[in-house]
Amino acid sequence: MKISIGCDHSALELKNVLVEYLKEKGHEVSDKGTFTKDSCDYTDYGYQVAKDIKDGKADRGIVICFTGIGMSMIANKVKGVRCALCGSKDAAELTRQHNDSNCLALSAKYTGYALAKEIVDVWLNTEFSNGVRHIRRLEKMAEYEKEF
Repeated sequence: MKISIGCDHSALELKNVLVEYLKEKGHEVSDKGTFTKDSCDYTDYGYQVAKDIKDGKADRGIVICFTGIGMSMIANKVKGVRCALCGSKDAAELTRQHNDSNCLALSAKYTGYALAKEIVDVWLNTEFSNGVRHIRRLEKMAEYEKEF
């Protein structure tokens, strides 16, 4: 799977751990940065990941900042991106099953390396359920996007 990943300075270590982990699992990883601990704006990196998804350069994206909140917000500004902030394996499974999320936001503050790997595994390996109610809701999201 092609995965685009990005972070801000607070999440550099977690991003680097996940980049190596994803490569070990056989995924093609596009690392959008940041590459240093120098203060930076999470928006720049979250946008690049979300744009990769929109443009078809990545099947999925992972964005990481201190809380994960800002990254999820910027990723969700990009049309067609459905980014979910997940702090548990259960949330990761449900957002794939119910929302067909294509971008995962993680918190560097609240998510340790082992849990982050578990969340990523569940999120990458869970299929969308294709349930009628879920499809209806995704179609509504796509319609609402057209307003902007």
